[in-house]
Amino acid sequence: MNPQVSHGELRDVAVEVALIAAELVRTLRGGANVYTGGVETKSTSTDVVTEADRAAERLLRTELARRRPDDAILGEEEGGVLPEPGRLCWVLDPIDGTVNYLYGYPWFGVSVAAQLDGVSVAGAIVEPMTGRVWSAARGEGASLDGMPLAVSGATRLELSLVATGFAYAADRRARQAKAVAALLPRVRDIRRAGAASLDLCAIAAGWVDGYVEHGLNRWDWAAGALIAEEAGAQVRLPADEDPGDGMSPDFMFASAPGIADSLRQAVHETGFREV
Repeated sequence: MNPQVSHGELRDVAVEVALIAAELVRTLRGGANVYTGGVETKSTSTDVVTEADRAAERLLRTELARRRPDDAILGEEEGGVLPEPGRLCWVLDPIDGTVNYLYGYPWFGVSVAAQLDGVSVAGAIVEPMTGRVWSAARGEGASLDGMPLAVSGATRLELSLVATGFAYAADRRARQAKAVAALLPRVRDIRRAGAASLDLCAIAAGWVDGYVEHGLNRWDWAAGALIAEEAGAQVRLPADEDPGDGMSPDFMFASAPGIADSLRQAVHETGFREV
């Protein structure tokens, strides 16, 4: 990475291109209650991709190539690989929460992150339907529409609101549902809104106190996890191999510091760590 380019400048690029793509996503959806554009499936019949996903990623790639032609790009729809050490990589989720987008449920976003050696250094998530802009730069904090973010001051797990998500494969969803049922009596309540990146933003804003999920891809968490971390959350990222902490490698954890230890313990005791 050019040493003259700061994390803050990369955040500005992420915000700029995410705003452009979010406008396209909003326009392509139109005013119908249910999206009427082209829809295909990927890993399962419930794992969908729309024409808007692909169009938004193409636009993001075009806009980034204009601004940062020497950087690598990894996107959900058109792929890519993490580059050699020292080269910046943009990680794109053109619509995180595609099922919500399909139905008109307004919890979805365009996620753009800049990573160096696999570590997020800047990121932005724009919600097309609300216009909200979440962003962060490593070491410089996180913000929502320019206002600083901070995690909740929760200290009691039994009074905490915890977010989660479910896999597309039916057998894994069943195991996850069993784990959630075991966790539910230990917390205030559970929320499942359907977009991992925005669940991580909700941690940053203090809208939820904890977040646990399995099976995320890099584009799902690259921007949101940085936003949560810069707002003060304790974050455990999915790993490519066993990290030795007793959790399954693909486990994602983010929490307000005051309940982090008790939430980790509950995750272990309920079997959530390995579903």
